[in-house]
Formats: sequence, C-alpha cells, structure tokens
Amino acid sequence: MQEVASLAGLFLSGILAATPIPMQSEILFVAMQTSDAAPVGLMILIAGIGNTLGSLITYYLGRGLNRWKDRKWFPASQKQLDRGHRWFERWGAWILLISWAPGGDLVCLVAGVLRMSVWLYLPIVFIAKVARYGAVAWLTIKATGLGG
Repeated sequence: MQEVASLAGLFLSGILAATPIPMQSEILFVAMQTSDAAPVGLMILIAGIGNTLGSLITYYLGRGLNRWKDRKWFPASQKQLDRGHRWFERWGAWILLISWAPGGDLVCLVAGVLRMSVWLYLPIVFIAKVARYGAVAWLTIKATGLGG
C-alpha cells in the first residue's frame, strides 16, 4: 500500500512540475529511488506519464488562454512567446524534445499558442519526459552506487 501512495505522489508531482506551478519532481523521484520505494522502471514510467499530462495542461493553457497573452498574469511574456515561436519556425515539432529541460514548459505553452496538433505533440513530449526521468535515475545510480 505504501508503494501505491508513493507512486501516486510521484505522479502528482510529475503533473505539477510541468505546469506553471513551481515544483521540482526530481527531488521526490531521487528520494524514492534511494529509499527503494518502488521499482525504478515503474517510477520512470509513472513520473513520465504524470509529467506528460502536466505538460498537456500547459499546452492547453497556451491554446485556451492565447487571447489573454497580453495580460500580466499570463504565464509567459511576449518576448518569451516570440522566442518560442522562432524555435518552432527553426526546428519544427522536434523542438519539443527539449521540453524535459529547465524552461521546456515554455515550449509546451508555445505549442498550444500555435495550436500544434495534440496528436503530434503528445508522443514527442512523452519521449522527452520519460527520457528525463531515465536520466535522473541513471545519474542517481552513478552518484550513489545503488543498483538499478
């Protein structure tokens, strides 16, 4: 039962970390990994799915709130939106592969503002998010000497 609760918390932190809410899901991920709270592969999948769903919230914020992009409370400035738009013009949908990185949520927001197809968006972002947690798991193993 403890494992289910831990995984649910990891899922929720993954969701929140990919929205404009300031949250770092990697902290919980590493804490769970080092305490052997659940199998690492399952943790990567659960955190990746949660983070992908959170990025989908950010995508729909961009898509639905585009008409309010000039308001102070909008989660990105016009300068940030312009930069994201230039990235999309240069790299296309593949720019979403950096959605795992710090600031990657901006790319997700811009994808929504630009009304990118959600069916193209989801698989690319899922790959990036799962790779993110895979990298965190690998780095944790290297840093701590723990087994996989």
